[in-house]
Amino acid sequence: TCPVLSLQTLFQSPDEGWQVYTSAQAPDGKCLCTAVIPVQGSCSRDLRSLQLRQLMDKVQNISQSMEVLDLRTSRDLQYVRNTEALMRMLDSKLRIAAESQKNLNARSFQELKEKMTELLPLLPVLEQYKADTRLIIHLKEEVRNVSRSLLAIQEEMGAYDYEELQHRVLMLEAKLHACIQKLGCGKLTGVSNPITIRASGSRFGSWMTDTMSPSADSRVWYMDGYYKGRRVLEFRSMDDFVSGQNFIQHLLPHPWAGTGHVVFNGSLYYNKFQSNIAVKYHFRSRSILVQRNLAGAGYNNTFPYSWGGFSDIDFMVDENGLWAVYTSNQNAGNIVVSRVDPQSLEVLRSWDTGYPKRSAGESFMICGILYVTNSHLAGAKIYFAYYTNSSSYEYTDIPFHNQYSHISMLDYNPRERVLYTWNNGHQVLYNVTLFHVIKTSGE
Repeated sequence: TCPVLSLQTLFQSPDEGWQVYTSAQAPDGKCLCTAVIPVQGSCSRDLRSLQLRQLMDKVQNISQSMEVLDLRTSRDLQYVRNTEALMRMLDSKLRIAAESQKNLNARSFQELKEKMTELLPLLPVLEQYKADTRLIIHLKEEVRNVSRSLLAIQEEMGAYDYEELQHRVLMLEAKLHACIQKLGCGKLTGVSNPITIRASGSRFGSWMTDTMSPSADSRVWYMDGYYKGRRVLEFRSMDDFVSGQNFIQHLLPHPWAGTGHVVFNGSLYYNKFQSNIAVKYHFRSRSILVQRNLAGAGYNNTFPYSWGGFSDIDFMVDENGLWAVYTSNQNAGNIVVSRVDPQSLEVLRSWDTGYPKRSAGESFMICGILYVTNSHLAGAKIYFAYYTNSSSYEYTDIPFHNQYSHISMLDYNPRERVLYTWNNGHQVLYNVTLFHVIKTSGE
């Protein structure tokens, strides 16, 4: 007789699974079995199922981008709304002054008038932000509509026009891209007062959140010290980081040098101790995915920032991707900015900024622009800006309050639009203000 077999799945994926049943015994004694392939769906619809999954992945990515865009735009809109209140107040004072000029001297009146004139160009910017906010609300509704259609199409594959649905997603993607082009980037014009999150660790170190993950991922990574460290603490949330609870430990296979580490899309990028090797460590698999030599880059305190600490190589992430900041003998010790492929760690393109790295306190990237501080000590300011899009530079004068007088790590997070700082054993945040040039379709 044929043995009685239970249902058996030969492959893990539900789309590839083969189910084998014992069926019956033929008169000649042979066993007859039935194989059902695949477990779900039919062969004629496999391609459409794959296309559907790809569409759903794309909509999910759009939704995540929308979250980030909504958060960042809300912050900018609040800033401009505050400016609007200031403008209304100045306008009111100007009207009162104009009606009673006898009680106002000429100099005061002129100062008031000039201040108002300076603020007036912000009015059309405010109107544009309001319009863009309405656009975001509309785009979010589009995402919801497409998501509902995709869920429904799973129930009845033949009841919806796939090409029409795909067209809607592509149109939505184009609208989102246009919106991000308008709102995504700008020039740094100001840094907020410091927000102290926690006081812990030694004088030197680094801390960060992922620069690319969805907003629901609020993990915090903490790396104390700059010399031969291997211990990375991963906190579940910012609240857990503040309380020092609910963390796991990663022990890196190779020790790090400096504090110029960055977390990008679930991986830690850091400089391997006593080398100019860049390392990509993946947190989930707890393994090194790739390591590559940064040709010619100085290491072992050859070209550090002014505070020392083996800070020769500094990894950064901005709206344009992954960067490495370092220098070499060939560049005469001037800061080199390199675009780096996050998968292979290959250098895609480099720029020589002309700014001596040993004279820099710290630096960070925003929107393809490198900003350099003139010191790591009290009284520091953002002193120099290098524009990779035009290979040009300018000297700036953007003050920020260096509350604890010794910065050993300064990094921008494009997802949250804040600066992360390690300042003399304190973990500090700064909000940033970016000036956007709003482009219209005619430009």
